[in-house]
Amino acid sequence: MESSLLLLYASKKADIKKRLEELDRIKYEPDERIFAELCFCLCTPQTKASAANKAINALQTANLLFSGKPEEIALVLDKNGVRFHNNKAKYVVAARQRFSRDGKVKIKSMLNTEDLWGLRNWLADNVEGLGMKEATHFLRNIGHGSDLAILDRHIMTELYKHKVITEIPLVLPKNKYLHIERLMKEFAKNLNISMAELDMVFWSEHGSLPLEEMK
Repeated sequence: MESSLLLLYASKKADIKKRLEELDRIKYEPDERIFAELCFCLCTPQTKASAANKAINALQTANLLFSGKPEEIALVLDKNGVRFHNNKAKYVVAARQRFSRDGKVKIKSMLNTEDLWGLRNWLADNVEGLGMKEATHFLRNIGHGSDLAILDRHIMTELYKHKVITEIPLVLPKNKYLHIERLMKEFAKNLNISMAELDMVFWSEHGSLPLEEMK
């Protein structure tokens, strides 16, 4: 099975490298773009990435992402197919308040990207609506976290299929998340590719690279 993954990686390597380079450049974008990525990740649980992407773009177009009230944001999220729109609207507003100084979003200066593991834990513990998976997703989307695992259902199914894990857990507390992440990291190391590359190889087995960031 590992040989088939490596063959697939070889066939998709150029596309995967290009995609990761695109993500890497986002770290140089302004605070507003970084915050929009955070809000995108707040909207993705149990919602298609394409719907979350559409909703965040709609909020920006309507000038609501940085100033809208929860009820205004909730209407846009609902209209664009984001599940649990009322809760997620509250998460967006709470995140805006947390990462704003003097009325302006200043998120980049508040993220200690020198310690990605510590930063992920901080995000998961302190940003309402983010768990370990969403915090990792956010860091990957802003050009960090290539050695962190986005353990969604799809990735864990692939890890199970390739015998990296012996079962797919129904719930994923932090200690279990970190355990599976370590197993995935060892698997990626044996393949001589990064965690982010392995993530995308798994997705490409189904025909396409993931929509992991807002457009």
